[in-house]
Amino acid sequence: MDVERAGDKGQLYVHCKWTRVPREKPTGGDEAEAPTRMAIGGEGGFQVEEEKYDVVKENTLVLLPQGVRVPLPCTELPELVSEAARAVLNKMSYLAEDKAAAVAWEAEVLPSKYAEDLVQLPPHKQISPDASTWVCEESGMRENLWLNLSDGHIGSGRRQYDGSGGANGALNHYNETKMHFPPNGFPLVVKLGTITPSGADVYSYADDENTEVSDPKLAEHLAHWGINMMRMEKTEASVAEMNIHANEKLELDKITEAGKELTPVHGAGFVGMRNLGNSCYINSVLQVLFALPEYGLFERQAAALFSSAGAEPMDDLLAQLGKLAVGLLTDRYAPGGAGAEEADEDGCIAPRMLKYIIGKGHAEFSSSRQQDALEYYQHFLESLNRAERSAGSRLPAEASLSRLFAFTQEERICVDGMVCYRDAEQQYLSLPIPIDQADNRAEVAAYEERSREKRQKVGEAVADKEADKEEPVVPLVPFEACLAKAAASEPLEVFRGRTGAERATRFKTFPRYLMVHMQRYYQDVDWTAKKLSVRVPVPETLDLTGLRGGGLQADETLLPEEEEAAPAAAPAPVAPDEAVVAQLMAMGFSENGSKRAALAVNNSSAEQAMEWVFAHLEDADFNDPLPPPGVRPAVADDVSAESVSVLEAMGFSERHARGALTATSGSIERAADWLFSHVDDLDRAVDEALGGGGGGGGGG
Repeated sequence: MDVERAGDKGQLYVHCKWTRVPREKPTGGDEAEAPTRMAIGGEGGFQVEEEKYDVVKENTLVLLPQGVRVPLPCTELPELVSEAARAVLNKMSYLAEDKAAAVAWEAEVLPSKYAEDLVQLPPHKQISPDASTWVCEESGMRENLWLNLSDGHIGSGRRQYDGSGGANGALNHYNETKMHFPPNGFPLVVKLGTITPSGADVYSYADDENTEVSDPKLAEHLAHWGINMMRMEKTEASVAEMNIHANEKLELDKITEAGKELTPVHGAGFVGMRNLGNSCYINSVLQVLFALPEYGLFERQAAALFSSAGAEPMDDLLAQLGKLAVGLLTDRYAPGGAGAEEADEDGCIAPRMLKYIIGKGHAEFSSSRQQDALEYYQHFLESLNRAERSAGSRLPAEASLSRLFAFTQEERICVDGMVCYRDAEQQYLSLPIPIDQADNRAEVAAYEERSREKRQKVGEAVADKEADKEEPVVPLVPFEACLAKAAASEPLEVFRGRTGAERATRFKTFPRYLMVHMQRYYQDVDWTAKKLSVRVPVPETLDLTGLRGGGLQADETLLPEEEEAAPAAAPAPVAPDEAVVAQLMAMGFSENGSKRAALAVNNSSAEQAMEWVFAHLEDADFNDPLPPPGVRPAVADDVSAESVSVLEAMGFSERHARGALTATSGSIERAADWLFSHVDDLDRAVDEALGGGGGGGGGG
């Protein structure tokens, strides 16, 4: 398709054929070396797929459509062509290095801010180096014990949701110290049994850390309680080892459904996506969306979307979605066909350009950090909605894939015998999980008790192995209970100045597809975010009739709208701070520009005003005199006709385009964002922008 743009002359391409060759297994055993670090990639970390192969590269210069091929490097090629080919290949090498850096990850342990000047009470006791003498001062547990470095208290570790772990002895003690020694109490604890001459597991309970840390003065702090770090030996699993064990077993069990025989499938519609570096959230969302028949439109329109993408299809969202659809929904990467016994390791796709386009300009989704799938789902639909609006004839007029999940939620608020109804558009239904309504509460309690007894009787490592033999029993919460919890009324402290209000939500309209978000995360007693280990079976047929909203009923009294406040007197005009203006002028900026900067930052400081100057130095009106107080600049009459045309090409009217440009000081990019963010009430927003009702130069 790209060749068609070049016409009869054709175009030169560099064809890179990279073949993965499995590396020979090291002699001395077939088993891969077990991870020793909580890391992805690198020595001792969890090994990624790429480290199992060597890559054989064949590079060829190709002239299309003639099909002439020249192996690279070639000394007979013109230097200009050779240099261009080298630039392309160097770019490919950079992308490979960038990919490796994105995939690699290691858990980082930073020094605690409290270690340097740690408070240590006078040593009223000495801690024996004999592990058999260590015991939790609250529960009597003899494993998973943590020593508070400030007061010498020994307490058990956190109790995990499945009943494993400790009895919260160390954490509860820390909370007590916060009451007696505010605001931070005694936050640093060390895990007894992990102390060796090279270090130990140290944790900070402080609210602003609340994570595993290092203590540069650990030897000194331990010696205070009679522990000679150089003579200690490891007797328990470290936190890193426990995390590695959990990642090796628990996550694998969840993926493979341990104990069940699964039939692998592969083919069109069953193509996997590579992990591009903590990109599981992207893969999950896109696989769900492209399993819908409506998203097959991108596969059917892929050629047209690519050919109409302009000179840079790699930056065109619709073209990249077409490319993704071809990869997922055809047999191009799945020649074995659906139902193949085993998927070829190369039979998956890596949508790097799509990830880049959707994440561009977003602080989180442009990074390689782990993200929330629900937030990405919302961001993806917003990006798709903007692309659909500017698509013009590239997509069928009836196509609105970003709206497949949209529905109107009706909110009913009852107070003082009256009601108020409000509508809000949603793209998903969020359901709480009432764990107290689990069907198997007795079984869960019995399993937790068995786990506790095992850890009381045997060592932690042995208990872990024993626990592996028994399948964990997790709460089984009916889906209907989650729906009922979401539909129940909830109290509101105050509504429009009235107390004792109740709020309930219902469906005013239903979507074609309902996206459901299960609220698995909750806030624990120590204010940390925890994830529920729970199962919620979803019925194949769902009746939501009882959740349909009916609006105002005949026997209901509508709560009167809030009385409109009398128009406030116009605020006195603010004058530029003379001191700020003088400092900016001393730096060489004009008087008018300095005054504009001072007003733009509300006379806060010369530093902030200078930052504003650097950001707006190229503004056309930077050196113009300030308008008289109370006079609003007539930006709408001065907006660029070319800018208006650009926004009109995206499907907006001339009036809407002028209003958006007025509200955003003539910036096309900010104007486009402003239009999309006000799409639900665009006429009113434009009226305010053009009529002086508000929003002059902010927007976006």
